[in-house]
Amino acid sequence: MGLLWPAMLLLLVAVPLAVAAYILVLRRKKRFAVHYSSLSLILPAMAGGFQWRRHLPFVMIVLAILLLILALSRPFANVTVSANRTTVMLALDVSLSMCSTDVDPNRFTVAQDAVERFIDTQAKGTRVGIVAFAGIAQLVAPPTTDRDELLEASANLTASRGTAVGSAIARSLDALSEVNPDIPPFRVRVGPLSDVSDAELEDSLQPDVIVLLTDGANTRGIPPLSAASAARDRGVQVYTVGFGTENPSVLRCTAEQLGGDAFTNRIGRGGFGNFGGGFGRGNYLRLDEQTLGRIAEITQAEYYLAESADELLEVFTTIPLRLEKKRVRMELSAFLTAASSLLALSALALGLRWSSLP
Repeated sequence: MGLLWPAMLLLLVAVPLAVAAYILVLRRKKRFAVHYSSLSLILPAMAGGFQWRRHLPFVMIVLAILLLILALSRPFANVTVSANRTTVMLALDVSLSMCSTDVDPNRFTVAQDAVERFIDTQAKGTRVGIVAFAGIAQLVAPPTTDRDELLEASANLTASRGTAVGSAIARSLDALSEVNPDIPPFRVRVGPLSDVSDAELEDSLQPDVIVLLTDGANTRGIPPLSAASAARDRGVQVYTVGFGTENPSVLRCTAEQLGGDAFTNRIGRGGFGNFGGGFGRGNYLRLDEQTLGRIAEITQAEYYLAESADELLEVFTTIPLRLEKKRVRMELSAFLTAASSLLALSALALGLRWSSLP
């Protein structure tokens, strides 16, 4: 507890002055009291505790003045609150296999819905970023608390060929380095933590995490396990999510999921080779659970398998975010002012009501 403006307490000298003035007024009234010939004439008027009633409004006014003076001194208290320290990078697979309809209406749509639900349910102040990857990985939404920007980025994702899992991790690390100076960019060489025990690694973990969702195996770019080692060396956990069933079906995405100019390097443009109209049935990339599990293990995170929309939503709700306890200053002036006003209004109401008593 403390006071920001303690000098305002000097106004408290007005309180004993007000009490003294009130007592003086009461004594002057006694000097001009009316004499009655019989007590039977005034006892009914004093029934119901009239003596304490006549002083109660004044007592309430004095208390209201005391609270108002305390409010003017701006008292504060240091309280402990929980704050979310985590920045979440969502690395989302937008390869053509995400058009598979084994999850209704297709994997792409379900993944978008889960991402949007995840964004909407985050606590105020949580930063989220989005990296989309197919043949290359690109940052489509840098870490931000602006939900509208994130939802728009998710809605504008488009599909292309290839699956660059390792590049997605590397690009996510670069995005985290922009908001957390303790995380070096991927291309910056850092000391390896390969010989550090899991217990020691836990103490050096960053609050920021990467959530990587894919339905296939890496086909190009940086080797996934090399990228995972880089994440471990930076203390960044990579939670991996394998999405889809073991029986992928016909590929069918909406026009919006196949078009647009959201990315360069042919991401989001046509030219899908042998897939043809409606995409028919082609050679599907199978989910590489072994690699995804190993990525999570290296970075001391978790691997999740989701084969339906409900399972994917459940996965997104179980991603752990790190909270910290911090001390914040909370001013109490507003509460004291409200209490002072309530007392003053109550005193006025009681005074008006009881003034009609004989």
